Amino acid sequence: MKRFAVVWAGQLVSVIGSALTAFVLGVWVYLGTGSVTQFVLIQFCAVVPGILLAPYAGAVADRYDRRKIMLAADTGAGVVTALLLVSVSTDSLAVWQVYVASALTATLNSFHLIAYQALVPALVPAEHLGRVNGLMQLTQGVQIAAPLVAGALLGLVGLRGVLVIDVVSMVFAVAALLLARLPAGASGSRGSGAQGLGAGLRWLRGAPGLFVLCAVFGVWNFLFAVAGGLVQPLILSFSSPATLGLLMAAGGSGLFVGGLVMGAWGGPKRRVLGIYAGLGLGGVFLVLHSLAPSPWLIAVAAPAFLFTLPLMNTCCVTLLQTKVDKDVLGRVLGVVRALSTAAMPVAYLVIGPLSDGVAEPLMAPDGALASSLGALIGTGEGRGIALIFLVVGVLMLALTAFAWSRPRLRTVDDLPDAATATPEEQPDPERTHS
Repeated sequence: MKRFAVVWAGQLVSVIGSALTAFVLGVWVYLGTGSVTQFVLIQFCAVVPGILLAPYAGAVADRYDRRKIMLAADTGAGVVTALLLVSVSTDSLAVWQVYVASALTATLNSFHLIAYQALVPALVPAEHLGRVNGLMQLTQGVQIAAPLVAGALLGLVGLRGVLVIDVVSMVFAVAALLLARLPAGASGSRGSGAQGLGAGLRWLRGAPGLFVLCAVFGVWNFLFAVAGGLVQPLILSFSSPATLGLLMAAGGSGLFVGGLVMGAWGGPKRRVLGIYAGLGLGGVFLVLHSLAPSPWLIAVAAPAFLFTLPLMNTCCVTLLQTKVDKDVLGRVLGVVRALSTAAMPVAYLVIGPLSDGVAEPLMAPDGALASSLGALIGTGEGRGIALIFLVVGVLMLALTAFAWSRPRLRTVDDLPDAATATPEEQPDPERTHS
């Protein structure tokens, strides 16, 4: 646990620095161009590389020393930030450089995250994996709360000062990794079991419960991306930008508290029950977002919804770390990341036309649904977005029902643990299921 604490502290500081930089660069692009499209492209560049390269990152994590992969990723991200700092200092920063930097950083983060998750089982005993994965979820809360700090820093030290802070945070992360004395087993296998990008997918197909879990998370991430992309416009439809900042911080507190709870608790013994609970409660809280144009309602519903993320993510990652053969763990994590997030860019592309071209006209005072659903959630500006939240929440509840109906998913905790299973009990990486 002490080894993990050293690594975790370094990575948490690094994430804080990166989140600050991501926010201020987005502000710089939007203020400089006035274009929502150019602003959204930053998010697109920050998501797509990680999805496309995740299977390769998993193969690398299974083949090479995972600490060295993390060191290389942190160092590379620091170099990218340093180059941005040079551009800012010489007054030559351009929007295209922000896009390239976002894509490069996303690529490095993909390799870093998968190596990190594959490294954790070698750092801590299996009985503490749930708590450790819960602590790792704190980084999401930090990322959401970062805009409040970044906004203040932007006024105090400017863009250049924030970039300097990010570079220093990267140095701290690298130093923590160098100081941590990692045990045997922290590196990937160099044997034949670590070869072949398709081995991760074949292993998953040989463990059908985990494959269904991956599919469920793929649908969930799509729904989450739709809601996440529209929550700020929803709030701004009835509140001021200052209120938006407060509500975003409140949402981040839900993630942060959820990470603390999971860090202390570790999750239920049957991890799949935590996933079912997160799915069902998440659907209820998304529906609550839609019921009234009220900051007080969002102040309750948003943190409650985001509290479910650490519960679900902790249970899912812990299941994978305990059930998957360590020699193929990196590739399985890579495939799971790629498959479960593949639809998120699609969500980012469709939410604008869906909201402006379909939902908002339907919920206008004279719209087609004004006399029916309008009586429930109201009509006028922003109520079309509320309609989307209502539909997404109902779909998430339907996803919960579907997941519960899958016997292989309900019994996924009964798969043999990788640490104790005999070779005959382990799913065969070469065997597939239709």
